[in-house]
Amino acid sequence: MKINIPLPFDRSSDPSQFFSLEGVAKVGKAIEKAGFDAACVTDHPVPTGRWIDSGGHYAQDPFVMLSLVASATRTVKLQTGILVLPYRNPFIVARAVATLDVYSGGRVSLGFGAGYLKGEYRALGVDFEQRNELMDEYLRALKAALSGEEFVFEGTGYQAFGNRILPGPLQKPHPPFLVGGNAPRAIRRAVELGDAWYPFFTSGLSTSTTRTADFVGEEDLKKGIDYMMAHCEKIGRAEPPLVMVGAINSPGSGWTQQQFLDEIGKYKKLGVVSASISVEGETVDEWCDNAERIGADVIAKIS
Repeated sequence: MKINIPLPFDRSSDPSQFFSLEGVAKVGKAIEKAGFDAACVTDHPVPTGRWIDSGGHYAQDPFVMLSLVASATRTVKLQTGILVLPYRNPFIVARAVATLDVYSGGRVSLGFGAGYLKGEYRALGVDFEQRNELMDEYLRALKAALSGEEFVFEGTGYQAFGNRILPGPLQKPHPPFLVGGNAPRAIRRAVELGDAWYPFFTSGLSTSTTRTADFVGEEDLKKGIDYMMAHCEKIGRAEPPLVMVGAINSPGSGWTQQQFLDEIGKYKKLGVVSASISVEGETVDEWCDNAERIGADVIAKIS
């Protein structure tokens, strides 16, 4: 089972710590040394002040941050966790993905979600009520655009009649698609269009800032997996999506080594192949020390 880690560059309380190339390099080297499989970034290009003030968080541009991490590392995967796919034209996303995958040596992993912030959708000029339909469409558009071949695709307000994005990504047919979300529709989407289902736990998170289907612990995960398997059978998918969960601990949870090992063991028994661990730290050095401690106390014990 692989362990991933959300990156700390969304923190704005002390810009001198986390808003620098030196900080990115130090963090990247620390997580690679600790044995984390993937570095994860979130996606909120223009959140509302009301959401931020009620417990939300800022987010740097995902592809810029992952590119910076790529330049400071050699093996750690570069994962969007998640990218709100309907926010951007899918061909713009495809160009960024292909470029990063080529220059990083094939390390991109794509976690996608439909998002939930009406104010952010409004600011970006995207119809919030159509987000699920756009999500499905854009996943199909991405598959076409990332083929490395000339492609044709007609979508909502855009058309490609013999266009090319070259070079295509190193990973074939494209970097892994991790379809995020806890609701039945998201699970069906993962089965129909994804390589993995990517749920995230809501325990310890503010419902006012997440606004997603409640998802707490192994029982909810097992129900989701059962539903996923049933839908695989229904549509005739022989090989089910992998199950790769988001952070298993909430920020500030203060879990012990044994708590981490116990939780990971539960999910591993259910067939989960990767999970994220949130790490705290008020400074870059403190954060890196804590990440390396997780590497020694947790990752080394499950490898």
